[in-house]
Amino acid sequence: MEPGERKRLSSASLEGDPREENKLKRGISQDLTSSPRLDRYKIARQLTEKAIKEKKIFSIYGHYPVIRATLRRKGWVEKKFHFLPKVIPNADDDGAGVPEHKCAEGKENQEEALEKTDDIHDVMSRLVKNEMPYFLWTIKRDVIDYHSLSCDQMLNHYGKTASFTTKIGLCVNMRSLPWYVQANPDSFFPRCYGLCTESEKQEFLDDFRRTVASSILKWVVSHQNYSRGKPSIKGEACEPGSGNKKASENAESKLTGLSGQLVDTACQVCRAYLRQLEHEGIDVSEDSTRGLTEDEWKDLTEQYYSLLHGEAFISTSRNHFSQCQALLNKITSVNPQTEIDGLRNIWIIKPAAKSRGRDIVCMNRVEEILELVAADHLSAKDNKWVVQKYIETPLLIYDTKFDIRQWFLVTDWNPLTIWFYKESYLRFSTQRFSLENLDSAIHLCNNSIQKHLKNDKDRSPLLPYYNMWTSTRFREYLQKRGRGAVWASVIYPAMKRAIANTMRVAQDHVEPRKNSFELYGADFILGRDFQPWLIEINSSPTMHASTPVTAQLCAQVQEDTIKVVVDRKVDRNCNIGNFELLCRQPAVDLSPFHGSDLCVEGVSVRRAKKQMPTISNVNFSSSLLDIQPLKVRCPLAMPNQPLGPPHSALQQDSKLKDAKIPSGHDLVGWGS
Repeated sequence: MEPGERKRLSSASLEGDPREENKLKRGISQDLTSSPRLDRYKIARQLTEKAIKEKKIFSIYGHYPVIRATLRRKGWVEKKFHFLPKVIPNADDDGAGVPEHKCAEGKENQEEALEKTDDIHDVMSRLVKNEMPYFLWTIKRDVIDYHSLSCDQMLNHYGKTASFTTKIGLCVNMRSLPWYVQANPDSFFPRCYGLCTESEKQEFLDDFRRTVASSILKWVVSHQNYSRGKPSIKGEACEPGSGNKKASENAESKLTGLSGQLVDTACQVCRAYLRQLEHEGIDVSEDSTRGLTEDEWKDLTEQYYSLLHGEAFISTSRNHFSQCQALLNKITSVNPQTEIDGLRNIWIIKPAAKSRGRDIVCMNRVEEILELVAADHLSAKDNKWVVQKYIETPLLIYDTKFDIRQWFLVTDWNPLTIWFYKESYLRFSTQRFSLENLDSAIHLCNNSIQKHLKNDKDRSPLLPYYNMWTSTRFREYLQKRGRGAVWASVIYPAMKRAIANTMRVAQDHVEPRKNSFELYGADFILGRDFQPWLIEINSSPTMHASTPVTAQLCAQVQEDTIKVVVDRKVDRNCNIGNFELLCRQPAVDLSPFHGSDLCVEGVSVRRAKKQMPTISNVNFSSSLLDIQPLKVRCPLAMPNQPLGPPHSALQQDSKLKDAKIPSGHDLVGWGS
């Protein structure tokens, strides 16, 4: 028996003899076990025949002892995987899905195998080796032939989920969000750019430069507040030196003085940005909209670097305080990411298709970022990087950064049906938070990275050595600090909105196979205002019991997943554990697509071989007016063309116009 079967973390125990209890859980009646005439093989055969009749045959590929134990208790029999898949799967998340060792195919001596009670399951598995499994749980969808499954077979994966389970897919598809729901992706997803093409690189460069300009304004405001003895912007300090005002002035006397023209240029850039957001660019003069030249941008960026690293200061910053403060207030009102931008313009660079924090780095120099991407000599198809704005102002617990792993379950894509898990867990960094050091050990909270590091000796002893909290423990922490209501009023509903909106965008891209389901793990980081920011979504999230926290919660979420996808098919009012229905759209009838008889009508025009003289008065001859229009038939209108289901977002939107995702707490139980 697997260790997870022996030690249950979250289920109610039955009274009586433990051995009888285990037999009851396996579906073996007391009458059968008490009869001396029935040996274990007959018991196994009777239970197997019952499972075959009820279509309770399952197969698992991967290390999922909780799933196996849960199904066995419900009378299911396992059909072992007796093949080596063509693609050895890697988990999408930290440490997830380590393949189990294959069971030996057949045992010569059955009686030896039956000496242990646990081996009755091996006998039952042999008895169903030629049966079709009706429930499949695998690490990756590619382990089996997805399209060969019958409609009766359940699978824990959907096809074509890369639109939200890969970094590049999420980056690209979040831009389409306003076409699907009335929501701004910039309010919950840090802006992100692919670095696969020159146009995308230019978009990132423009953003980096705009952030340079706004950071200069923030420096002026923060420096002036510090000089007046006030706290800097939201606690962020970037002024050179430390101590009292006199010490600061002495330190400034040793630094390079920068002209106030730097602030004027930054203000010019910010005003142009505001006009762009407010769509005022059409009515302004050409001089005011003129952008900076490459040399001017380079000079502005270099001065910003020296200002940021304490090598220079702006002596006349107090003269620009008012206009900088006013501009920042305007930018904040239209850009929800102004707060998380901070002052240092740090970006996080990620390989688009890798997981578990591999090869992720933080940088704050644009030339180094572009050099890193250019140095990768992979083909254009494989050379996929994304760069995302780093959250410089995260909420800290005892001066330590953390993120939140939040599970959700999709059981249908039409109608879109999402279940949200009420429990989640926090993952802490082993190091104290600092923006002075861009080491991944400080800024990435993935357990696959942090488990190889020792906890910093200067880190608070109030944090657990295994670097995880349950969300319940986090709520207790907030309660003690007088912010107990913020979880239910801000954090939890905002995470639900983010997931619902993201799934709505992905709906047109996923293969909506009926009788499939999938459990996902979303990662969030909280800002200092407690607003959650979605970082990524993982398929096959780790279920490894690496700490006391994951040992408890990962077992619970697997058991509760079985309750939703198996038990609820029989009893719609059954116990579904900690899952709650997040949203369920009204069903949409997608009628077969037969194609349209499309054609293009017009008169063919050939370019003149030489320049023709200007004709002032033109009288068209009747022969020209009698020309028959040219008709070009669309390929879709031609006969014998294979036609597929529609994937147009506009067609989906017209049919789902009454199924918009509501905002706020209205998401809970929507459509249920």
